[in-house]
Amino acid sequence: MATIETRTGTPDADLEQQFGYQQQLHRSIGGYASFAAGFSFVSILTTVFQLFGFGFSFAGPVFFWTWPAVFLGQLMVALCFAELAARYPISGAIYQWARRLGGHVVGWFAGWTMIIAQIVTVAAAAIAMQAVLPAIWSGFQLVGGDPAISTVTGATNAIVLGLIVLTVTTLINSLAVRVMAVVNALGVTCEIVAVVLLIVALFSRAERGPGIVLNTEGIPNGGLLAALLVSSLMAAYVMVGFDSAGELSEETHNPRRTAPRTILRALVVSGVFGGLMILAALMAAPSIDDGSVATGGLAGIVTGRLGDVLGRVFLAAVVLAAFVCTLAIQTATTRMIFSMSRDEVLPFSRVLSRVSPRTGALAGPAIVVGVCAAALLALNLGHAGVFTALTSVCIVMLYLAYLMVTGPLLIQRLRGWPGRNAEVASVQQDETGRPLFSLGRWGVPVNVLAVVYGIAMMINLIWPRPEIYDPAGESPLLQWFGVLFVSAALLVGVVVFLVKRRAYRAAIGLGA
Repeated sequence: MATIETRTGTPDADLEQQFGYQQQLHRSIGGYASFAAGFSFVSILTTVFQLFGFGFSFAGPVFFWTWPAVFLGQLMVALCFAELAARYPISGAIYQWARRLGGHVVGWFAGWTMIIAQIVTVAAAAIAMQAVLPAIWSGFQLVGGDPAISTVTGATNAIVLGLIVLTVTTLINSLAVRVMAVVNALGVTCEIVAVVLLIVALFSRAERGPGIVLNTEGIPNGGLLAALLVSSLMAAYVMVGFDSAGELSEETHNPRRTAPRTILRALVVSGVFGGLMILAALMAAPSIDDGSVATGGLAGIVTGRLGDVLGRVFLAAVVLAAFVCTLAIQTATTRMIFSMSRDEVLPFSRVLSRVSPRTGALAGPAIVVGVCAAALLALNLGHAGVFTALTSVCIVMLYLAYLMVTGPLLIQRLRGWPGRNAEVASVQQDETGRPLFSLGRWGVPVNVLAVVYGIAMMINLIWPRPEIYDPAGESPLLQWFGVLFVSAALLVGVVVFLVKRRAYRAAIGLGA
């Protein structure tokens, strides 16, 4: 293991003196790269393109309002995370925060849940290439036939393209942190430019005014509220992963100051630009009542309104965003695995906690994530419904992991956190001598809203709706896939935890 000489008052000294860890990862990430980690995980250009048609199909133009509603809920969560990032600048943020606030068992299950959810999300991001590449050029349909992902040829080609993406991202994450950060930052810059240009282009070709977002025509018999609850899954799927800046804390310069701000910045920028992109698309759509928006989604609106050539240029930007999104999610997952393995609480911990002394890369975790995500891609072959259900339930797992942080944090606040917590109360300033990010008297109400929102959205996400988990009516079992998958994941977690319990206690006793 590589160690770095530390000085009192530096982030490296914080790890040794306050949290009991030796600094192993290289501090090579600046403020913009930290922001890029969270923004690229959210990746509005990737996920809004993927799910625009889904949201519209259930609630029509009024589904726009689910975006600001989810954004406000996640902002409450992000504010809580920003406070924690300032006080616990450690890799594996969700695991570390939950462990210190809720105890070792809660922390372990928060980390375990996050790892599973992120691996599934890596696979989902990689498979998104099938929705864009063949639309740019038919030559990307390497497996001849229909490119629709619901067909056998489309599903098979999605696996091939996804495997190519995973191979490249695994190599980057295995070789050098600096390369990963540069690729991520460049990709995010291109994505932001593309989003701004796309918004301007769509607004300039508007067919109708912004009042379209109040149109409730065509809402099914279930009513407006029911339609909005279902369509809100689109926004809920998009606005996660903003906490990735916290995952990279041990590799970030001045993490106590940088991470809180980049967590909030990633969510706010994503929320504002994503909302404008949805509004612009609704205003520019050739028609909103002929079914084309639900079937063609945002890609259909872009090519229909901007023309084939310009439309393909924007779709190329989506490809880049999807690649960087896959890279960012895999990076965040490797840090979670490293952080837990450093505490000897995962199988093969010694291998998974090994850091390259030359590059600071985590090759073991990167390969594990890449291989597991590749295995999940195979589920899409002839069983698109299973993969769709799996990608839906992974967001449930993410929200559950977030709740394992915001819930214990609320309990600790009511007991006087952070002032009465010896581990963090002694640190009042960041690396530049400025006060740590703090919600002050707003801490309890913001935290309450974060917990209430998290519980409500998790129930909404996991509710066994056939239109979400079994839209093709293939199997009644799929309808309950969310409940069954989460239960199975937690059950396997219990087994793994019991196996590693002794090693976990030993590691904690060493000062973790």
